[in-house]
Amino acid sequence: MADFAARRTMMVDTQVRPNDVTKFPIIEAMLTVPRETFVPSTLREAAYVGNNIELGGGRVMLEPRTLAKMLDALDIQSDDLVLDIGCGLGYSAAVIAHMAEAVVAVEEDTGLAQQAEQRLADVGADNAAVITGPLAAGSAKHGPYDAITIQGAAETVPAAILDQLKEGGRIACIFMDGVLGLCRIGHKNEGRVTWRFAFNASAPVLPGFETERAFTL
Repeated sequence: MADFAARRTMMVDTQVRPNDVTKFPIIEAMLTVPRETFVPSTLREAAYVGNNIELGGGRVMLEPRTLAKMLDALDIQSDDLVLDIGCGLGYSAAVIAHMAEAVVAVEEDTGLAQQAEQRLADVGADNAAVITGPLAAGSAKHGPYDAITIQGAAETVPAAILDQLKEGGRIACIFMDGVLGLCRIGHKNEGRVTWRFAFNASAPVLPGFETERAFTL
């Protein structure tokens, strides 16, 4: 029987803390949430490696370092309502649920969404709700949100998502330019979102977050 609790501690000590993530709520959440519960069953042994984990269909679960740094930069508070886009099997939502008042997790792959709902229930994350629908649409009816996380990359963030961010709210997104990716944090002020660089990271671009290509004859 694998000692997943020991692996969780090792993950935090080798992948999270050395990357300047020291906020107690993030450390506690990542030490508590069983990451192995939220990966495909065939990949449980690989749950704690320092890489993105394939979920199928071009989707991944972000590596621990990337998620931790994203949450650190967002500075999620215990009374925040958070929108988690592209939650996959629900790990990010489970971690955020430990830190925030509530999390609305959006997943457009029906199979992933159903499993995320079950797995979140299994770990008692009763302040996380999974919404099945297009990632690029978010979930306006539950917003506006104090913070938004995007569990994958974007070339561009749809206006519909930015509209769901509260005035003064924060959004974290990995922007891909070819093979290079940068995580940026956006702050909404007077209705406009201003982005700043946070750290380097990479992930597949989520459906609906691509730049529209102009066709040339």
